[in-house]
Amino acid sequence: MPSSASKVGHTLAKVLGIDVNQNQAKDDAITRGESTYSVNTADTYVEEEPHTVDWLKELVPSKRDIFHYVHSLFPFTHWILRYNVQWLIGDLVAGITVGCVVVPQGMAYAKLAELPVEFGLYSSFMGVLIYWFFATSKDITIGPVAVMSTIVGNVVNKVAEEHPEVPGYVVASALAIICGAIVVFIGLIRAGWIVDFIPLTAISAFMTGSAISIASGQVPTMMGIKVEGFNTRDHTYKVIINTLKYLGHTKLDAAMGLTALFLLYLIRFTCTFLAKKNPSRAKTFFFISTLRTAFVILLYTMISWLVNRHHRKKPLFAILGKVPRGFQHAQVPTINSDIISYFASEIPASVIVLLIEHIAISKSFGRINNYTINPSQELVAIGVTNLLGPFLGGYPATGSFSRTAIKSKAGVRTPFAGVITAVVVLLAIYALPAVFFYIPSASLSGVIIHAVLDLITPPRTVYQFWRVNPLELIIFFAGVFVTIFSSIENGIYTTICMSVAIYLFRVVKARGHFVGKVKIHSVIGDHLLEDKFHDGRRSQDERDERNIFLPLDHNDGSNPDINIESPYPGIFIYRFAEGFNYPNANHYTDYLVEYIFKHTRRTNPDSWPRPGDRPWNNPGPRRGQIERTNDHLPTLKAIILDFSSVNNVDVTSVQTLIDVRNQLDRYTTPDVVQWHIAAVNNRWTKRALASAGFGYPTLPTEEYSRWKPIFNITEIGGESSAAAVAQRETNRRLSHARDEEIGRPTSKGDQSISAAAAHKLRDDSSSSSNQELQRELTNSKAYHRSTARKIAVVHGLNRPLFHIDLTSALESAITNVQAQDLLRADQHVTPKGQDFATEIPIEK
Repeated sequence: MPSSASKVGHTLAKVLGIDVNQNQAKDDAITRGESTYSVNTADTYVEEEPHTVDWLKELVPSKRDIFHYVHSLFPFTHWILRYNVQWLIGDLVAGITVGCVVVPQGMAYAKLAELPVEFGLYSSFMGVLIYWFFATSKDITIGPVAVMSTIVGNVVNKVAEEHPEVPGYVVASALAIICGAIVVFIGLIRAGWIVDFIPLTAISAFMTGSAISIASGQVPTMMGIKVEGFNTRDHTYKVIINTLKYLGHTKLDAAMGLTALFLLYLIRFTCTFLAKKNPSRAKTFFFISTLRTAFVILLYTMISWLVNRHHRKKPLFAILGKVPRGFQHAQVPTINSDIISYFASEIPASVIVLLIEHIAISKSFGRINNYTINPSQELVAIGVTNLLGPFLGGYPATGSFSRTAIKSKAGVRTPFAGVITAVVVLLAIYALPAVFFYIPSASLSGVIIHAVLDLITPPRTVYQFWRVNPLELIIFFAGVFVTIFSSIENGIYTTICMSVAIYLFRVVKARGHFVGKVKIHSVIGDHLLEDKFHDGRRSQDERDERNIFLPLDHNDGSNPDINIESPYPGIFIYRFAEGFNYPNANHYTDYLVEYIFKHTRRTNPDSWPRPGDRPWNNPGPRRGQIERTNDHLPTLKAIILDFSSVNNVDVTSVQTLIDVRNQLDRYTTPDVVQWHIAAVNNRWTKRALASAGFGYPTLPTEEYSRWKPIFNITEIGGESSAAAVAQRETNRRLSHARDEEIGRPTSKGDQSISAAAAHKLRDDSSSSSNQELQRELTNSKAYHRSTARKIAVVHGLNRPLFHIDLTSALESAITNVQAQDLLRADQHVTPKGQDFATEIPIEK
């Protein structure tokens, strides 16, 4: 009994003139017993459409879903109760190692952000301390990074020029709060998938261009070049030109910078070489190489102290100077509409940098170390870090590639290693500010250059881009060149826009393929696969060959010497190359119609009795000329659409199919084109197509009984299932009862038969129709199998033109085309006035 809601809905539809049962007549016509499987050998299955209410119910979270959502916000609860000593040892080693690296790098990157060096330490501390609560990656280290620091520095300089009364750290803290709030929102709504719209080539171009820009900007500081009017944050190409132009202004700083950079590379190459020569000590050499940054900073700090201890007021080369002890800038961040307006234009680029650096790095190391991250949860982690960091003086922070690589190789076991790193940073903040006073600025620049040059994409990787897709190589170089000749922000926008544009072009210009049939054999060595696994129950044809479908134009790279057969005269198989939605619907169907018009002829060339009846775009031959006929071409009978690559359709794409169907029906009048749909893998897609009339024979209602659907079947449970056993027992009893009725012997010992029964049997056998029926039943695989197995149809009987694969679709199309041809042939010889429908046997 229909529910009250259903009654209200049907009443409202009737008032609005909506026919909610427009396909019901088709369903009834199709499912009246056309398939023998639906009556005698299988359970009837009518596929129901998905309902919008069910879809809406799926969107409403249950209590269990809410619990899982809240639980997923704190991933540490999944493993913290199982924490053990072995994990602690690994985390201690990795945490201390990363701490020794993050302290000098944090101070160096703060200089990039145009902030005092202590702000780099504050950001480093909050990043590693907070992240482990929300982490799904054990390797990531959050803190100041070169690219983000450079963008922050650009924002700080821009605001300082326009509003010098606003301190730089206030602007940096406000930027961190705004970007953190945006990223947290994206993570909380679980929309981390938006990062997937940024391809690897765009990330590589962004990292490469940024590395070149940062390194070129640090060379003047490393060389001690200070010339009035020389802006190291100008466009990269200008910085490089001015550096070469003012190379003669190099000072003693170059000795501290160049030698520090050389020593960093010397230690790394030496450790790498010795690790290859002595694999048993590779771990030792790794830690030595990892600590090279801390060692070089301490070494040059000692040299600076020895040189400048008597020149504190006027050192011989630039040094950091006084670094305050503790969290001197801990306060509630100042955020208002005026401050936000100062850097509003930089927010998109800042958010993108926070996203792509962190997610790209975490995904990469997750694959390396065999675990999977949750991108949305990672966004929550970096968002919360940037929301809370400014309260201690931090500026925008995200995942660091170099420190993450060090942490991974150091043997980190859990995200709790970040707490160990936080302790190291905290000790540096309170115990080492006096030592930081003598750190040479040129040596810090050397550290930055050494770190960012590893971000440049190597030539072998660029060559692989070319090998995979030349278009993506264009994106890569476009991003690099725009970054060098414009800015990092413009480079980010360029690569993303170009990537999206190429993607949309591919979607819009997606072109399907007409496929044909090829018979193939499976071969192992010089033997057929069927010969190795010989099955005497199968015929030789079944063992030796099977059909596959390949593009007729060999566009898939198949051997052009292979002769691909056309499916059947007048039947075309069209395979979609990509999805089928509104951007590419017209491009698909235009090619479909163009190809069909080229390879078929009009069914009734005389459908235009007068010249004025012809359409303007097909005016026909000139006067005195005869219209060219294409009698050698077949007429259009059926179209098979391969939906295996289509997951969803929309109103536009379905309407486009309807328009093409109407257009081709006019082309084949008085006949109509049959549309078969194969490999539909989504219920909503099937519902959309069915609502447009696809999936049903394109015939008047009274003709449905003549349609011959071909359904795919499968076994339920096999021969040993309870259903099969019960079926065999039922068949045995019925057979026994029938033998007793006609007097057939029920055992070998019983050879007698009654005369009456024998006479009845002879009478039955004299009927030719009964003989034919008995022969069909005896030879039928369906009835033969039904005695042993329970059979079920795979798809619903109510939509016979939706098929499980192309083979089923082609068989159905050929069968019904041949049936229609026989129908036309019989109509020509049927006496006038005879009811033809009674002459055609309906398959029961």
